[in-house]
Amino acid sequence: MSDFSDALSVSSSGLRAQATRLRVLSENIANVDTPGYHRKTIPFELQGSKDSVQQVETGKVDLDRSDLEQIYDPQNPLADASGFYNGSNVDLIIELADAREAQQSYEANLKMFEQTREMSSSLMDLLRR
Repeated sequence: MSDFSDALSVSSSGLRAQATRLRVLSENIANVDTPGYHRKTIPFELQGSKDSVQQVETGKVDLDRSDLEQIYDPQNPLADASGFYNGSNVDLIIELADAREAQQSYEANLKMFEQTREMSSSLMDLLRR
């Protein structure tokens, strides 16, 4: 039964990590037009040794410090003397592609979790007979 528990543990850690990634990506997408917004990034880290079950964990959320988009709009109250203000550094296409990848990874982990649970349940039914 330990193998089933290990498989459930690995897939559930993947579910948590991808859910966190989707939350961060959603925040970036929601702030694509927010002046001065720096996109957030979140790394994944493996926890556990080579001899034990390795699980995926998320690291600390960090800010992308790349240059902000300079937007020319002299009427904007945030504009400087030359008519420019800082937009965000969120690239909507990249965020949407990352969100799609995270969604697919989440669904793959969920499928693995469900199949492992079903196999474990079937095995328990056989052992009870």
